[in-house]
Amino acid sequence: MASGLSQQRRGLVRVLKLAERGGYTKLLIEYPDRLAGFGYFYIESHLRYCCVGIIVIAEKEPDDSQSELIKDLLPIVTSFSARLYGARGGKRTRDGFCQLVSEVSSDGKRE
Repeated sequence: MASGLSQQRRGLVRVLKLAERGGYTKLLIEYPDRLAGFGYFYIESHLRYCCVGIIVIAEKEPDDSQSELIKDLLPIVTSFSARLYGARGGKRTRDGFCQLVSEVSSDGKRE
């Protein structure tokens, strides 16, 4: 998940440069957030300018607003935690955060 937040994405840079040269007309992705955690709209606009369409094969129905907010915050927390504590610490933090979210979601408040 956090990879979509990274500024250093060589694969994405190659995809954008190839689009600018007219190397393809359709980009097939599984989920929009796998292409970019933030800024998907800008990538989509740039690709459209290059005459490239994006085909999303597994776009899900929108969740309720609380679940959607949690899904948006989780990559941010994971990314910052991984930078602070290393890759293992990020996983532990993400797992702990997921546990906390499930506890809060199950009864509306933390025990």
